[in-house]
Amino acid sequence: MKIYLETHGCTFNQADSDIMMNMLLDDHEIVYDLEEADVIILNTCYVKLPTEQKMITKIRKIQTEYPDKKLIIGGCMVEVDPVRLNKFAGDNCWIGPHKLDKIGEVVDKAMNGEIVHEYGKTTVIKAGKNKKQNDSLIHILQICEGCNGACTFCCTRIARGFLVSYPIDIIVDEAKDAIEHGCKELQVTAQDSACFGLDNDESFADLLNALGQIEGDFRIRVGMMHPKSLKDQLPEVIDAFKNNDKIFNFVHLPIQTGSKKVLKEMNRQHTLDEYKDMVNEFRKEIPDMSLATDIIVGYPTETEEDFEETLNLIREIKPDIIHISKYMHRPGAKSNTLQEIDHKTMKSRSHRLNEVKTEVMLANNKKYEGSQQKVLITSKGASGGYVGYTDSYKNVIVDDVEIGSFVDVEIMEGKRTYLSAKLVE
Repeated sequence: MKIYLETHGCTFNQADSDIMMNMLLDDHEIVYDLEEADVIILNTCYVKLPTEQKMITKIRKIQTEYPDKKLIIGGCMVEVDPVRLNKFAGDNCWIGPHKLDKIGEVVDKAMNGEIVHEYGKTTVIKAGKNKKQNDSLIHILQICEGCNGACTFCCTRIARGFLVSYPIDIIVDEAKDAIEHGCKELQVTAQDSACFGLDNDESFADLLNALGQIEGDFRIRVGMMHPKSLKDQLPEVIDAFKNNDKIFNFVHLPIQTGSKKVLKEMNRQHTLDEYKDMVNEFRKEIPDMSLATDIIVGYPTETEEDFEETLNLIREIKPDIIHISKYMHRPGAKSNTLQEIDHKTMKSRSHRLNEVKTEVMLANNKKYEGSQQKVLITSKGASGGYVGYTDSYKNVIVDDVEIGSFVDVEIMEGKRTYLSAKLVE
């Protein structure tokens, strides 16, 4: 049976697709052209309204253009909005993100003309299931699923459920296997990496130390950490970064707003001062640390004063990467009962924040000009050259290098989103 698997959304969702592919390879052929497939698996994302609309359009297009192919819908949409999904795709098979171990069974039943909807929460351990099968230098390492937060704007919690941490020894074994098969970058991923171990007797710092001790020439990128989960274990986590050269000096620490009032209304469960203290402590202990953060523009209770506080925070903490999202209601989110801000105000605030973002990110990258950096080369650039990452996870473009190698470069120019470099002779 020929199967085409298409993935949308986050790195965690990509790892889910890799797990399904691993489970199907023994009995089926994976193809990369939809036209060749007997079965289409669409692994959906549902985190934002535009993505939701894209998923619905995609499903309807497949149903219309490929009526003879079997469609299996997976991913977060299945868990977050099954009632809506049932209205236009109830005659297709589904598989939720917690039921990946059933994918072979679902494919077989779909080919036999049966309609099965496999979804619902479980505590299945996915670690160890994502065996590296391709020549990619990057391996996504799932460490836990779900979270213990209750942010008012989020529907991902509905899809992924409460926290289930995977055993460190199984995670480390998967990482070792990936490295032995050519992996150069481990991407540690979760809905909230810092909440790892809060449901059992293991700890996030212990996991990072265990990964950092694996033999081989590779790097580890630590995924998003929720400040509320990080604040009570900050010294241990910082020590893990400091004591393991393989871990990129990079933290993704979302703040979402610079307003103390809105932060509380979002139920983020940490204060603005706690967030600033965490950022300052990382930078004090690891001076070349890069910071990524997320901002939601136009949360329903956000006033003009609240938004100005967000602009001031960005100017103060100067993140290296800033992800901006316009607020939109999501199915099941607690903030859905609030009145949305009008579109014109939302658009204006987003534009103003983007201007500050450009200013801050460019100034940060300009500081690297003239410095020498060790860079891991991971891919060809879309517009020429090769893409690599410094030890602080700064994106670098350089010519005449080999993918998978570590090279020394001199930074020639700092752009807004990357550093232009040349090889050091």
